[in-house]
Amino acid sequence: MPTLKQLAVESLTHLVEGGQERLAVDDDARGILREWMLAARRGTQVVVPAPVPAPEPAVAPAAAPEMSVEQKLELLRTKAADWKAARRLGTLRETMVFAVGNPHARLMLVGEAPGYEEERQREPFVGPAGQLLTKILGAMGLKREEVYISNVCKFRPSMGGNQGTANRPPSPEELAACSPLIMAEIRAIQPACIVCLGGSSAKGLLGTQQGVNALRGQWLECQGVPVRVTYHPSYLLRNETLSARRALWEDMLCVMQKLGMPISEKQQNYFR
Repeated sequence: MPTLKQLAVESLTHLVEGGQERLAVDDDARGILREWMLAARRGTQVVVPAPVPAPEPAVAPAAAPEMSVEQKLELLRTKAADWKAARRLGTLRETMVFAVGNPHARLMLVGEAPGYEEERQREPFVGPAGQLLTKILGAMGLKREEVYISNVCKFRPSMGGNQGTANRPPSPEELAACSPLIMAEIRAIQPACIVCLGGSSAKGLLGTQQGVNALRGQWLECQGVPVRVTYHPSYLLRNETLSARRALWEDMLCVMQKLGMPISEKQQNYFR
């Protein structure tokens, strides 16, 4: 039987995903509910001072009929296109870039935000970094269409004026605004493993302030799913040292092992 906290978090999540932005609660309840929601996103437990009855939601979440993964993602895509929390910031560009790949994939890769090429083609990881990611997947024995690829932030961060091809990482506020979308994607896909590509991805997905170097080499968790943090492919395009390439590949070998994929001697010895 679900706990009071689980029921409250589930109700709040449905409200957020439905576009609701305000809920009438007192200060004490607001603080507790915020901690519960953050913990649920990180997949961690929070101890509260004392049990407090959950407030009645302003609008009861509708009991949606059972939907397929594809239907859930299509609904999310529609909601993301007019996501009020992101639009309200005024710091993100207009074009929404959702996700691509196999909705039944065991491996989910999560980047930071779309760049120039991604915005132009409306598909994540299609620019130079995306082309490198496709090669990395190929070295793992995977095709791009076999995995699920998304971003924490669904809109290209704006730099104002004539931005051209210039890109920037999403801000904490932009990551937070889009966070409910990627969390809903994870619940829909239910992957066996997630790879965070880059520091902004890890911050948005795990609620951490630590960088890639501090998070690499360990298994973390988001909504009960094992998470591995590694460098964004664009980092390798800027830093072509053997050590950087070896570090990313070691992370991918750990992912392959977690997924029970065969690892050949050739794969084991890449970059050595």
